[in-house]
Amino acid sequence: MTTPDSRHQFGQASEAWAEQFLRAKGYRILARNLRTSLGELDLVAEDAGVVVFVEVKARSSEAFGGALLAVDRRKQAKLVRLASQYLAQRHWSDKACRFDVVLVQGQPSAPGQIEHLQNAFEVTDR
Repeated sequence: MTTPDSRHQFGQASEAWAEQFLRAKGYRILARNLRTSLGELDLVAEDAGVVVFVEVKARSSEAFGGALLAVDRRKQAKLVRLASQYLAQRHWSDKACRFDVVLVQGQPSAPGQIEHLQNAFEVTDR
């Protein structure tokens, strides 16, 4: 059984592994664990001129599905609000952006598998 502290440590390690993974793919990391009054963005990166908001999910098993299932509609809406705030604060209304999800599966000592889903969801007007 994992304790809340070990889950937190696994989450932090997973974010570091996700960051390394994205850097190796050529992403430039702009921010990590960016906290605001609305919540937290795990990673903000730049990929070929596109601002990428990355949600990192850590899983110790396949029991809860892959990256596609890791971010529900409620979480998507929150990420859109956070991204809008981030872009507005920087006066980047003209920047292209997208939302990626990185699922890190493994144990706290090492990732077993990293799944990267680019453009994980579309932003629609609601």
